[in-house]
Amino acid sequence: MGLETQVADYLHYSQVERGLSRNTILSYNQDLKEFMAYLKTKDLSSWNKIDRFVILDYLQYENKQNKARNSVIHAVSTLRRFFRYLMQEKFISENPMVQVSSPKQAHPLPQVLTETEVNSLLDAPDTSTKYGCRDRAILETMYATGLRVSELVHLKLDDLHLEMGLIQTLGKGNKERIIPIGDVAIDWLNRYLRDSRPQLLKNRQSPYVFLNAHGSGLSRQSIWKKIKQYVALAGIKKDVTPHTLRHSFATHILENGADLRVLQELLGHSDISTTQIYTHISKKRMTEVYRKYHPRA
Repeated sequence: MGLETQVADYLHYSQVERGLSRNTILSYNQDLKEFMAYLKTKDLSSWNKIDRFVILDYLQYENKQNKARNSVIHAVSTLRRFFRYLMQEKFISENPMVQVSSPKQAHPLPQVLTETEVNSLLDAPDTSTKYGCRDRAILETMYATGLRVSELVHLKLDDLHLEMGLIQTLGKGNKERIIPIGDVAIDWLNRYLRDSRPQLLKNRQSPYVFLNAHGSGLSRQSIWKKIKQYVALAGIKKDVTPHTLRHSFATHILENGADLRVLQELLGHSDISTTQIYTHISKKRMTEVYRKYHPRA
């Protein structure tokens, strides 16, 4: 069997037997396609001729192509699974990946807005229009609660407990959590629910809080585009995504004295090590402020 045939069989096995998602299969296919293209340049036409030195040479080649570290890590993970499959199917007698260690994952600090930038962003929508009022309520809610964009678009009217200052959401792994929401965000939500949402609904029914022009729930992509639009209007030069507001919420609340465990609960992180990245951001921000304002820094 040729290399391409065995790769195709592996992808079919991953989809049918393991039930992996289409996106996962596509990413495996891309990694293996690039690996096979490299093997052709080395005239290697059999998996049994590939040892750990071939793998290491390939990874070095990938690094020289200026591949992102996380892309190389993903490629190693794909190859590890693929060669395990070849061993299982007895296409090879030795697994070359056994002696190949994965590069350490890069953890770049996420982009965060300053409080001044957040205020500029929140002020960007024209709140005299029904869409601007809705968008202001969206931005205020995201910054006040740290909701993921997927949680925001699935937010339902029954999830709002504004009289108690709380929002209920279903996060990753169907994990439910209750989040406090501040008075300013509550005021904008109430204004949107009273004035703008009925105009968007147009006598139709929808359980979702935030609606598009057709009275249906918003998509993640539409939120992303709206934020990009308002970032430009606010004159913010940073690369801002919906998740930037979540990062900014977490960083600002930590800088103002919140406990890390409380922040973990607010963000819905199952592991506190995920939350700890915000302590690094907070320290970085502290260093920047020190260097800017201390006369001898």
